[in-house]
Amino acid sequence: MGHTNATSNTQKMGNQGKPAILHICLSTGWGGLEMYPSRMGKEFIDKGYRVFGLASENSRVANAMKEAGIDVFTVPKKAALFGPTLFALNKWLKANNVQIVHCHKSGDILISALLSLLTRRHTLFTEHMGVKRPKKDIYHRWVYGHVDQVLSISNETYQRNIKALPVVENKIERLWLGTYIEKKTFDEENRPHLLASEYGLSHDTTFIGSVGRICDGKGQADLLAGFELIAADYPNTHLVLIGGLNPDEGADEDFSNKLQEKAKSSVFADRVHLAGYRKNVPTLLEEIQIVCLPYWNEAFGLTAIEAMAQHCAIVASNTGALPEILEETGVYCAPQDPQSIAAGLKQYLDDPALMAKNAQEGYLRAVEHFSMQGHADKLEEIYLRGI
Repeated sequence: MGHTNATSNTQKMGNQGKPAILHICLSTGWGGLEMYPSRMGKEFIDKGYRVFGLASENSRVANAMKEAGIDVFTVPKKAALFGPTLFALNKWLKANNVQIVHCHKSGDILISALLSLLTRRHTLFTEHMGVKRPKKDIYHRWVYGHVDQVLSISNETYQRNIKALPVVENKIERLWLGTYIEKKTFDEENRPHLLASEYGLSHDTTFIGSVGRICDGKGQADLLAGFELIAADYPNTHLVLIGGLNPDEGADEDFSNKLQEKAKSSVFADRVHLAGYRKNVPTLLEEIQIVCLPYWNEAFGLTAIEAMAQHCAIVASNTGALPEILEETGVYCAPQDPQSIAAGLKQYLDDPALMAKNAQEGYLRAVEHFSMQGHADKLEEIYLRGI
C-alpha cells in the first residue's frame, strides 16, 4: 500500500503553473472505463501537466497508469481508505499540490468526498456507465454534493443523469469520448492481413468483427447466431470476436464459457474465431470490413469510434447511444435479435457501394467529432474553468 513512483521524464518537466490532476479509479476490471484514466493521463502529461493516480494494488488500472508515466498511490482495497491511509493519501496530494480530482466510478466518489473534508479540491466525475436508477437519497445527495462537475459521455447518458443524479442541471454536461485517429487514405492495397495470415485464409476474405468485453450486454452470442443465419450464403465471410475470454481480462466467466462452447459446436465453427484480448486492435480493425456492435444498451460506444477511425462499415444497435454516435453512417439492427442482425449484415454484403460509403463517411465523422486530441482539449477547458 502506498505511493508508487512511476514519473516519466515528461512529467518531471511538467509546467508548475498548471494544476496537478488526480485520477481515481479503484476498479479491478478492464474495459473502456478503466483504460480512460491512463489514456487521458498520458495526454495531459504530454500537455505539460503533472498527473497522479489512485488505484487498487496489482490491478490492470494501476499497471496501465504506471506505463503511462503516472505516479500511482495504490491500496489493497477501497476499505483501506476509511482510516489512516486516507490521511496519508491527502498528505501526498498536498505535497504534490494536486488541485483537481477526477473520478471514474460512482463508488469512488465517496473517496473524493472524504478527501474534500480534509482539503477542498475541484472534483469531477465522468459518468461512464449511464445511471439506471435514481440516486437522490440522503447518502447520494451528500456524496454528490462534493462533485463540482459531472461529465456525461453521450446525450443518452446526459438525459439519464439529469433525471437520476442529485446534481443541479448546470453541473452536468456532455463530453463525447475520443480515440486516436490517423489521418490517411484507406485502400485495399494497404489493408493489413494479420488475421488472414493467422488463420490461414485468403487475403480477400471478408471479415465481420466485434470488439468488446465478453459478456451478455455486448451481444456476442446474438451476433454469432446472426452470422450463422447468413454464413451459408456468403462462404467467403468469417466472424472474429475480439475480447479477453478470462475474468482477469474483464470477461464474464460464465458467459465466456458458454460463448466458447457455442462457437465450437457451430456448423460454421471453422469460420468463427474467438481472438481473445489483443493489444493491436486498431490494426485488426483496419482489416475487418464490417464491424457489428449489437450492444444491448450502450452508454457511448468507444468501439464504434475506434472502428470509424479505421474505416470500417458498422452495423450497430438501434438503442442506447450508438445511433447518436454514428448518425447516418451506420446500418442499424435490433439487439438480442439474430434475424435483425443478419439483415443488417446482409445490407453491406449485398451492397459493396453502401459499405464503402458508410466506411468513408464514418471515418470523416470520427475525425471531426471523436479525436483524442479534440477530447483532451475540451477536457482541459473544463478543468481550467474550475480552478
